[in-house]
Amino acid sequence: METRHTSSNFDAPLQQITNNTTTWLGHRKSDHKEFVTGQTFLATREGDLETIEVFSSVVADPGQVQLTFYSFNSQDQSWGPSMGTATVSFDATCNGKWIAFRIPGLHINKGMSYGFRLQSHDSFVGVGEAAGSALQPPLVSGKEWHFTNEGKKANAFSYFSLAFKVALRA
Repeated sequence: METRHTSSNFDAPLQQITNNTTTWLGHRKSDHKEFVTGQTFLATREGDLETIEVFSSVVADPGQVQLTFYSFNSQDQSWGPSMGTATVSFDATCNGKWIAFRIPGLHINKGMSYGFRLQSHDSFVGVGEAAGSALQPPLVSGKEWHFTNEGKKANAFSYFSLAFKVALRA
């Protein structure tokens, strides 16, 4: 299912909208590495998930970007099973815009942790993120995650956060 490149009209009580740097996802042609980025967060409100939006800084190579939504165990820092996915085409018209991934039908429980991952096999996209510090993280209740196709252990950073909005319907 593809969502067009427009902001949602839903309430987005779970968000981190600061965008002061960029992280990359997708397939880097120069060395065939594939970068996956993710974000975890604590649900501060209960509701039905409508969309997750990310800020597209720059599309270096257009293509399909997939967002996969997960439950997340914050105590042992482990990703649960996939709860849903959405795919959107990214191209130059996405530069500097919030891009919505529509994943209706999932219920979010207040006080539970969730996460999403962004990946692409055919594009290379820069998405907005906020850089903070260990003393002043941009999102206290979550971390930004980085994965590669090389099978290395994922890295999680409390002092970075993707720029994102989670839109819920009460």
